[in-house]
Amino acid sequence: MQVPTVTAGDAPAPPPFLPPLWRQPEYMRLWTAQVIGNLGGHASGIAYPLLVLALTGSPKAASVVSVLHILPYLLLCLPVGALVDRWNRRRVMLTCHAGRMLAVAVLVAASARGGLSLPLLYAVAVVEGVCMVFFNIAETAALPRVVPTPQLARATAQNQAGFGVSAVLGPALGAWLFEAGGHAAPFVLDLACHAVAALQLWRLRTSFVPQPAVGRRHLGAEVMEGLRWLWRERLVRDIALITGVVNMVQAAVPLLLIVLARQHGASESQVGVVFSCGGAGAILGALVGPWVQQRLPFGPALIGVLVIEAAVFPLFALGQGAWSLGLVYGVIMFVGPVYNVLQFSRRIAMIPDGLQGRVNSSFRLVAMGLNPVGAAACGWLLEHGGSGRTLALFGAVWAAVALVAWADPVLRQARQRGG
Repeated sequence: MQVPTVTAGDAPAPPPFLPPLWRQPEYMRLWTAQVIGNLGGHASGIAYPLLVLALTGSPKAASVVSVLHILPYLLLCLPVGALVDRWNRRRVMLTCHAGRMLAVAVLVAASARGGLSLPLLYAVAVVEGVCMVFFNIAETAALPRVVPTPQLARATAQNQAGFGVSAVLGPALGAWLFEAGGHAAPFVLDLACHAVAALQLWRLRTSFVPQPAVGRRHLGAEVMEGLRWLWRERLVRDIALITGVVNMVQAAVPLLLIVLARQHGASESQVGVVFSCGGAGAILGALVGPWVQQRLPFGPALIGVLVIEAAVFPLFALGQGAWSLGLVYGVIMFVGPVYNVLQFSRRIAMIPDGLQGRVNSSFRLVAMGLNPVGAAACGWLLEHGGSGRTLALFGAVWAAVALVAWADPVLRQARQRGG
């Protein structure tokens, strides 16, 4: 038998050298814009409920701001996903920063004139929510244009780390500015952060122009194409459903933590400490996420994260002050980025580039569709049932979703490592 010879031309080509992410200017510009924009968003995000509570004393009124912030996802994310696949994604992100700057500037001007009111706060929340729909979908769809596929998991982890840094500094800065600099001070910081983030996006040189369409385009048909892709991919669909319930509980956590901390006598600055502890946990979780993603089977790792979160959540009931509440929140936020690194890197690598906006918007509709329910239910339960019953109800929901994930055969058998 003749043994075939292997020539140099038959040998597999070595994988191309990929510089570390910090040496890739385009990704770093996108990442820096995300971190700075999130810093301002977290600073103003904690100021919204504090401001409404200062004006009204009503947790239910404070929850309305959260609902209005999230509601545009339900109404707009599907058509926005199709539009983002048609439009220049960089231009969309820049427009969103401009819109949020204008809305926050109106709020700051009203505060300077002593004209703050609930209707104005609600209107600004709606405008910011609409801008966030366009921005988040465009940013997610832009990531594969600036990062090679083998580095998507690491880029996701670095994005989560940046989110954690802003989540550490933002709430502490926002609460301190609210207490020491006046009610409008956190929003002034938010305004400045949006301006700096927009400048970073302006410096991007990657082409985000979509491929020209073949034939006539119909928005409804394009939306359905993204929905059909999501529905056919059973693994991605199940992850979206599970994430939707988890996010519903997460939407209730900020207001619940503020009320719990205030019941224990915490000041505004100490409330900021609680959220900064969560941000510190998110940074550590983002560092661990790539290790988990590369070394552990996908499905069991994702289920394990959900089980840990469900087990830790009831410990909020044992909190006696800002630091103990912050410790529990830090653990929950530690495993959160691990979950995000796992599911996001797997999902983003599976979606074709021309469908990124539509599929990701479909995913977000499912994953965030219950957020207004969680935020509104938290406010209503706190006002009518107390913090103990509110905590017990959301803890039971989290335990149930962890059990459903463990019982899902598709998720349990998804054992491939990597993206």
